[in-house]
Amino acid sequence: MAKLKIPNEWWTAPAESEDGQLIMVTGRSGLEQVKATGVFVYRIEVTWTYEPDEKGMPDYATSRLMEQVTEAMEAEFSKDPVAVNTGIYTGAGERNWVFYCRSLHIFQRKLNSILEPFETLPLTFHAEEDPDWAEYAEMSQCEVHVTEED
Repeated sequence: MAKLKIPNEWWTAPAESEDGQLIMVTGRSGLEQVKATGVFVYRIEVTWTYEPDEKGMPDYATSRLMEQVTEAMEAEFSKDPVAVNTGIYTGAGERNWVFYCRSLHIFQRKLNSILEPFETLPLTFHAEEDPDWAEYAEMSQCEVHVTEED
């Protein structure tokens, strides 16, 4: 079986939280073939709660550390695609990474290894079965499609 090719195409669009705060949604596009494999049935949300600024965003040092964590996760899961990061939500005092994975146990083991070099981070986790990728479909509605006008 050929190695699964996971596209690295991302988009970002503004959205609002339930209380009207800005949320920056960053989604990964082009994942139809990944979804179609039928093996990424578990959705895991990794949440980092932070002290927001007046716009609901993290301070520079926190955002930089979040990016380092994101880069570490992407590097590992691109080498061994047991999980795919489909979206990142930042705002209203939280960053949420959304992954779809094959195995909760393997994901946990990999994530622990990825996070080992970092200081203890304020992360919480939520996992559930989502074989139809309902969250991904909902997030994808935020993507803004730009068309060129003549």
